[in-house]
Amino acid sequence: MCIKVPKVHGEKAIISAKKLKIVNRELEIQRDKDFIYIPLVRQPDIKEIEILKEQIPDCEVSAYTFPERKKKITTFVELLEDKLPPHLLAGLPRAIDFVGDIAIAEIPPELDVYKNVIGETILKTHKNVQTVLAKAGAISGTYRIRKFNIIAGEHKTETVHKEYDCKYYVDIAKVYFSPRLSYEHNRVASLVQEGETVVDLFAGVGPFAILIAKTHENVKVYAVDMNPHAIEFLKKNVRLNRVMEKVHPILGNARKVVKERLSGVADRVIMNLPEKAIDFVDVACEAMKPTGGIVHFYSFVDASSTLEDAKLRFVDAVEKSGRSVNKILFSRFVRATAPYEWQAVLDTKIY
Repeated sequence: MCIKVPKVHGEKAIISAKKLKIVNRELEIQRDKDFIYIPLVRQPDIKEIEILKEQIPDCEVSAYTFPERKKKITTFVELLEDKLPPHLLAGLPRAIDFVGDIAIAEIPPELDVYKNVIGETILKTHKNVQTVLAKAGAISGTYRIRKFNIIAGEHKTETVHKEYDCKYYVDIAKVYFSPRLSYEHNRVASLVQEGETVVDLFAGVGPFAILIAKTHENVKVYAVDMNPHAIEFLKKNVRLNRVMEKVHPILGNARKVVKERLSGVADRVIMNLPEKAIDFVDVACEAMKPTGGIVHFYSFVDASSTLEDAKLRFVDAVEKSGRSVNKILFSRFVRATAPYEWQAVLDTKIY
């Protein structure tokens, strides 16, 4: 059953039929050279036909065979509804991280037996993804890396990640990298002033350092990391993004590097090592110019503490280093990192 109407009146007929609530939304509207055929859920009554005829005199109700509308799958969860027991659907990962063409999911223990099915479904619903990884442990060790299991797609952990017009070679099994810090990378880069010297104490593959260099004509960024894999990727990324004259990768422990090479050079220091940054506040103070500057300090805050506690700890550490905090310029929670735990940032001016 359908409404058949000349194409010239098609849009008007569709609107009118929808207002009468007689359109069958499970079927596709069809067209040929001269007419549009609107599928109906039922035979219109006399009054409804009169309304349609009044607005579109050329319309008629007739028989027509329609193909079924193809259901659009919007999430991988929908695709898994027929493949997993109903009571396990609630445990499916709702947040997936994407690093380049790699998707990273956290699979709870009760779904481990279905991890490959979940991985293949993620591949199917995200056309740009070539590999799906499942987290196989927490971030740990000196280099802040975690283990992964490949659950679908190509067997690789290296990719090229794009962020704010920058490209980064990264191997997430060898270096720390979080796409969830994208906004933070851009926020800090936007605060840098022309002519500044920046020291990035825990630079990784360079998401802070390279974006700063790409968005400023006259800056110098010393990018320090003790992970040799991170520094190798950083060097490649410096060349890839053509910021060789602005970003200077340095392999080594931040404390030793600053003492030997970077004492008193910085207008701005970035401290994105939230689990240990408090132990390096004295290093940031030593890197800072004698006249002072800006420190971007990252730390974890859990249910037993507050953002104010983080501020107090930072101020105390700065004072123990022989400097003073002139002002807390900005503070916020960056992201949740675990139940009842958040990564926080303080932008501070010290002298």
